Amino acid sequence: MKADSNSFEHGLMDGLPRRGRSRRLSVVFAQLARDAEGPITIAHMSAALGQRSFAPLLVLFAAFNLLPLPPGASVVLGIPLVIVSAQMVYGSKQAWLPSFLSKRSLSARQFRGLMDRIVPRLIRLERLIRPRYWPFWRKQGDRVIGGVALILAIVVTLPIPLGNWLPAFATALLGLALSERDGILLAIGGAVSLVSLAVIAAVISGAGIAAHAALGWLM
Repeated sequence: MKADSNSFEHGLMDGLPRRGRSRRLSVVFAQLARDAEGPITIAHMSAALGQRSFAPLLVLFAAFNLLPLPPGASVVLGIPLVIVSAQMVYGSKQAWLPSFLSKRSLSARQFRGLMDRIVPRLIRLERLIRPRYWPFWRKQGDRVIGGVALILAIVVTLPIPLGNWLPAFATALLGLALSERDGILLAIGGAVSLVSLAVIAAVISGAGIAAHAALGWLM
């Protein structure tokens, strides 16, 4: 499905999944983009998503890291993931972001451009997920998923070329799984997390071996 900014200007995008019990993230993101008139701050996004819900924030900040960005951008964009996931592990009841992050903003045009890329992909995922086989009780899932997301977030901030995409993708899957209480998606997100960590470990190990060999050759 192809989306453009006009989709946001004239209401919710065609094909957005609808549920009676709550609005899905794709609907919230699309409405934010549609209603945007001035700069959109991180605080504005957080308020729209619900500051008591950590899962949508994981998905949002992970999604930013999935977009083509200048080298080094993941170091900055990974920080919100670290902060949010650390609060999940701690057991915080409400998400908090420092002012230097919450005041960061995008123009309405920039924000719509980002949502043009994020929302269609989110819609396709949301069509496949639903509450099922959830293994956790109450807030237990927040802490477990927060712990895994914290490890992945730290990896995202490492200055490894293209090393942030797979961990960010795994984080987005885990956030969606938590949001929808989907145990199958949780298992998939966990598997992707393990693969991403294995890939990063192999890259770092390979770089260390190459550096050691280079030093041995020079000496």
